[in-house]
Amino acid sequence: MSGNDEERPERPSEVDGTAHLFRALGKQIKALRRNAGLSQAELADITHVSEDLISAIERGVRTPQPDFLLRVDPAVNAGGVLAVAVEDVREALAKARVRHPDWFRDFADAEAEAVALHYYAVQAVPGLLQTEAYARAVMRYRRPVWDEQTIEKWVADRLARQSIFDKWPPTTISFVLEEAILRRPTGGRNVHREQLRRILDIASRRTVHLQVMPLKWEEHPSLDGAFTLLTPPGRREVAYIEIYGHARLITAPEEVRVYSERYGIIRAQALTPRESLELIEKMLGEL
Repeated sequence: MSGNDEERPERPSEVDGTAHLFRALGKQIKALRRNAGLSQAELADITHVSEDLISAIERGVRTPQPDFLLRVDPAVNAGGVLAVAVEDVREALAKARVRHPDWFRDFADAEAEAVALHYYAVQAVPGLLQTEAYARAVMRYRRPVWDEQTIEKWVADRLARQSIFDKWPPTTISFVLEEAILRRPTGGRNVHREQLRRILDIASRRTVHLQVMPLKWEEHPSLDGAFTLLTPPGRREVAYIEIYGHARLITAPEEVRVYSERYGIIRAQALTPRESLELIEKMLGEL
């Protein structure tokens, strides 16, 4: 995205008061940035984040993390105005985590605090990579059906988790996606195109490693389902599996080792990160 402040018609989910807080902060950051004579690109460079993130925060569709606010405050000569909002943001993020259902809460909390995360996805784009439109389409296609309020709540929860990409120091994150996921036009052509662009954007970050498992490979060590490996701070790696709302956080070392070995083999068989991005770019060009 260019630094011309062009507005895009992307709307935050309306679930609770946190959306209002993030929109208000976004508008304030935008006004302060302009008063300081900085472009979005210049502020992104000063605060060590992407230009797209600055744009998304100013539009109220991404969460401004506490450490980000502390870096922005002096950069835009805010005089402490943004720094005093840090505690409000922390409370809002805690509120977002509480919204998760009981069966998911342990993982959501562990994910937010992890120093390393590794995802293997089989059927759908992982939640951390999903666009708002893709997430909404996934929720609407599920059975039994949910009402609109429940769908919007889940979409907001899913997007709130994506703030992990803005943490500093950053979390080391890797993904291995089955090629079929990327070829399935979930939500229609426009949603599909936007989702592929989102994946390319996230995969271009230095702390993110993304690979694609090609359809052509006959041998495969984990055809029986998706899983996640995560490393909590100061603790051993754990594994997480989820099937239709039934989740299990695995902590037994011998069981975790099995999933860790599987992931190592999967990454070895998958396309390299560069080859994976080239494949996604090719898919995008065909749409």
